[in-house]
Amino acid sequence: MPHLQTALGNLNIAFAHENLAKLAKHREAFAEGKPLAAGIVVDEKMALQPHWKKYLNEIPPAMQEALRAIIYQALSTTPPTQITFAWAAGYDFELSVWQAPDTKTSKGGITILLKSRYPDDKHPISG
Repeated sequence: MPHLQTALGNLNIAFAHENLAKLAKHREAFAEGKPLAAGIVVDEKMALQPHWKKYLNEIPPAMQEALRAIIYQALSTTPPTQITFAWAAGYDFELSVWQAPDTKTSKGGITILLKSRYPDDKHPISG
């Protein structure tokens, strides 16, 4: 769990308004066919990167693709759309996404909530 909190903290910093333009330059790393664990935000210089990459690869493929597509689309808007990431403990993998629209007085954004078991907690029916 601490690895997830640290990784999500890094994602939230990278996808915050003040850092989006810099991150949007790497948009193609999230294009169709690219792996979700591209190492753009949580890179090889970070001690938690192998744990984060392992966790991302355990997310069901359809959810990986949904996450990748959301990120790619958010980085493709002008200006790029902010994303807030959150994790909560769950029995199976779950993905919830919502988007607040822009208003005259504030910029909207996307929130992604991913639920899963703790990374070292094996599912009871897994081999």
